[in-house]
Amino acid sequence: MFDNLSDKLDRAFKVLKGQGKITEINVAETLKEVRKALLDADVNYKIAKDFTDRVKEEALGQNVLTSISPGQLLVKIVNDELKALMGGEKTDLNLKASPSIILIAGLQGSGKTTFSGKLANYLKSKGKNPLLVAGDVYRPAAIDQLKILGEQIGVPVFTDYESKNPVSIAEAGIKQAKQNGHSVIIIDTAGRLAVDEQMMNEIANVKKATQPHETLFIVDAMTGQDAVNTAKAFNDRLDFDGVVLTKLDGDTRGGAALSIKSVVNKPIKFIGTGEKLDAIDVFYPDRMASRILGMGDVVSLAERAQEQFDEEEAAKLQKKIRKNQFDFNDFLNQLQQIKKMGNLKDLMGMIPGVGKMIKDVDISDDAFKGVEAIIRSMTPVERETPDLINGTRRKRIANGSGTSIEEVNRLLKQFEDMKKMMKMFQGGNNPLKMMKNMPAPKMPR
Repeated sequence: MFDNLSDKLDRAFKVLKGQGKITEINVAETLKEVRKALLDADVNYKIAKDFTDRVKEEALGQNVLTSISPGQLLVKIVNDELKALMGGEKTDLNLKASPSIILIAGLQGSGKTTFSGKLANYLKSKGKNPLLVAGDVYRPAAIDQLKILGEQIGVPVFTDYESKNPVSIAEAGIKQAKQNGHSVIIIDTAGRLAVDEQMMNEIANVKKATQPHETLFIVDAMTGQDAVNTAKAFNDRLDFDGVVLTKLDGDTRGGAALSIKSVVNKPIKFIGTGEKLDAIDVFYPDRMASRILGMGDVVSLAERAQEQFDEEEAAKLQKKIRKNQFDFNDFLNQLQQIKKMGNLKDLMGMIPGVGKMIKDVDISDDAFKGVEAIIRSMTPVERETPDLINGTRRKRIANGSGTSIEEVNRLLKQFEDMKKMMKMFQGGNNPLKMMKNMPAPKMPR
């Protein structure tokens, strides 16, 4: 996400590396590169110029502290300005009413229907009882797609194949939701290949009839500045409440995320980060700014981990580690939990400094497949007591998992090393001293 922009900003800050103080000359040189990076990311020229002007004014007005370098100071200022550019603080959905009505709008192909399913899944995980309403009467597969998504996440979908009137469908869906006690209604609507008067009239009529508490505009982040222009056209007519950027996991340059708040003055509320139905994140401007500047996003990583890891199970696991009873069953369970947290490369990119190291490395979501196959090819006794795995057993495990004996040996060695490390941590050893003596990891080229 934003790899190109991150690289170019990183190169821009190197201009100040080794400089003893901030001057008008070295700041101007650095900000020239920053402006180029923003323009290349498809940020509107005026927004990019205003941004660098604010950074310059802020930088020249500060003295560099002895504890930090000019480069570090400029990174902090750019981080603060990026955060402000994207909205400053996260903005929550308005779900105070019961039922709360959420209207989904956007062009065809922006990911409205998929996002509707993701949002329903997200709200369900937060204890809400959502109903999806299939209001796209033009795209033949839209209703069926929403029904399939609803089945996958266990959320009911209101449909009316006979009606071609999106207003009456929306009203009937709201009526059913109230009868069945749903707390949130998500109305998926039709899109077009381009903004047109018929489309605008139709979505405006649906909004007028349903009086939604939230109107979300869905935009494909990969369309860059076009996305911002479309958002403005919709906002002029609909006055929506927030923006959702989809496909941020794709080859996006970042212009939409950085420009849209300045143009329409509406917050980005969610981002889509993949195809899976849990690939949706609340948008935090401060965390996104940190990620763009290669500083990671440890808070989001911790939150994802907290969502997946059960406290009771964690306590049991800690007890087993303390008694040196951690086995392959526990290891397999931990792998499953990590996989639920999301895209593996995305997760690693949240660790400060790691994002730059792995930007050119292809990390598949199937990275654990071979490891899982090896563990599943072990007998229950072998999983509990890995010391029993002799040469004959290793050969059988390799054949059963479709791997080689070398790969089985490597996993067993890594597992033993990990157990020793866990025991050392549990034994009260100083982690910093331990890490100092560890060999540096070798990243793939």
